[in-house]
Amino acid sequence: METEEIRSVLGRLGALVGEHYVFPDVGAEVADRLAAAVAAGRYDELRTPAELAERVTADLQLGNDDKHLRLIFRRDGLPDETDPVAEEAHWRRRAALDAGGMARVERLDGNIGLLEIRPLLYSPEHAAAAVTAALALLTSTDAMILDLRRCLGGSPDQVAFLCSYLLDSDEPIHLQDLVTPADGTTRQFWTAPYVPGPRFAKAKPIWVLTSTATFSGGEELAYNLQQFGRATIVGERTGGGAHPRRGFKLHEQLEASVPVARSVNQVSGTNWEGVGVVPDLELPAEQAFAAAYRRAAEHVVGLPADSERNSVTDEARTVLGPLAVAVGAAG
Repeated sequence: METEEIRSVLGRLGALVGEHYVFPDVGAEVADRLAAAVAAGRYDELRTPAELAERVTADLQLGNDDKHLRLIFRRDGLPDETDPVAEEAHWRRRAALDAGGMARVERLDGNIGLLEIRPLLYSPEHAAAAVTAALALLTSTDAMILDLRRCLGGSPDQVAFLCSYLLDSDEPIHLQDLVTPADGTTRQFWTAPYVPGPRFAKAKPIWVLTSTATFSGGEELAYNLQQFGRATIVGERTGGGAHPRRGFKLHEQLEASVPVARSVNQVSGTNWEGVGVVPDLELPAEQAFAAAYRRAAEHVVGLPADSERNSVTDEARTVLGPLAVAVGAAG
């Protein structure tokens, strides 16, 4: 990249932050600081988009530690945001290649469901069918492990759609609001009174696995289930990104990520920005699955016995021994 191009890209980035950032006073301060750095030639010697993205991101986050506020290098380029058809095709293709984010759906021994969501919670228009199919396969299990350890974010609409299955209520539940200071609007998110498939019964327990990599929409799903008392969070404190972002194309390989709204959970009245989702059972991410699976198996063993369930109960008892050893060895 030539110096003139770098300065042009960063000039537009500063204007976007100043105009759209969720906290206007902070946005103005960040924009002024960026302009001063550009004028001082801080970025003039950089020659690649990747180098520029790394240095500018570190500068943007000084003093605010907002991990959504970034200049992102996209190796494979970005869709043309001025062409809605092309952008729609891009995201539909990505969702299809990732199975709508439903990376793993499995019935574990003991009739325990496992759903791993990664890398993203794609929007319902691209991935509702994948969610419905995954939950249909797991609805008859006695407990669920929801693995979000590699879920990096995604759509709040998809979070609400999943919560519609997992909170199991025919009456809509108000989950959260997104407050956008730039235009003074508030958007509410509710569970749906109808979903195209069976819900996961609220009498069945859910354990959610988290890591430091769990971020944004993945955190929102974990936080909602925790705040509404629906799930036990197991693993590491999450990344702490609660401000929904907009992406703006600045260059063929550079995207401005600007947080534009503030999440307000309807139970806590706040969100997880900067602090992360705090696990109910905190332990290293690589140990979270064994700990959750052990507790799920114990739940299955404790269910009322009958002739049709004997094989399931035997499976759960069989897995408890090795899991107890694994969890004990982990500390």
